[in-house]
Amino acid sequence: MRIETALILCAGFGKRLNPLTLKKPKPLLEINGITLLENTINLIKKLNISKIKINSYYLKDQIKNFVSKKKFNIDIEIIDDGDKILNTGGGILNLTKKSKDNNFLVFNPDTIWNLDYFDVIQEMESYYFKNKIDNLLMVVNKSKSFDKRLKGDFELKINLLTKNQKFNSHIFTGCQIINKNLLIKFGDKSFSIIRVWEDLIDQNKLYGFESFTKFEHITDIEIYKKLAKN
Repeated sequence: MRIETALILCAGFGKRLNPLTLKKPKPLLEINGITLLENTINLIKKLNISKIKINSYYLKDQIKNFVSKKKFNIDIEIIDDGDKILNTGGGILNLTKKSKDNNFLVFNPDTIWNLDYFDVIQEMESYYFKNKIDNLLMVVNKSKSFDKRLKGDFELKINLLTKNQKFNSHIFTGCQIINKNLLIKFGDKSFSIIRVWEDLIDQNKLYGFESFTKFEHITDIEIYKKLAKN
């Protein structure tokens, strides 16, 4: 089995990157002369995934125009969140409802994705189907993060993720594989993907896969400026 469709989350306001995001959506900010969104699409194309669905809300016309003008050689559909922003969980659910597929590779374009992630994503896909699971988060040890201020999100032990009240050694990278059935019970409303993860942690069923690639994530305006200078 293979994943046929990737989702890219592009609906957010990007408030931590103000004033840059007052007139431009965060996915269209550039690092090394290429937008975060194009960077993500290029990796997806290399993975031989056939379809991409992008959600939009804030400054959505700019996202649509960018994709239209670029003429990426891949099937891309842009889907609006609707009258109100659906947050990460609701946004993913809304995208999956527009597809007949059950399993999706999901990207947050805040991370600077590159071909160094190619192998680990393929390994994730293999692990996901081999073990017949319904979720898998790519995580990285905090020591690999460009932004040393980031606190960990999870503890990782033999591909299981948990949360420690005092110390969490691993950070969610912004890439995950998820089955749409995990989202349906939350209903057609705005909700965070964190609610889904917490529910899975309670069941001891939140799975993680470790990346050893240097983790560069656009946390805020300070980190964006530092990465733009590299």
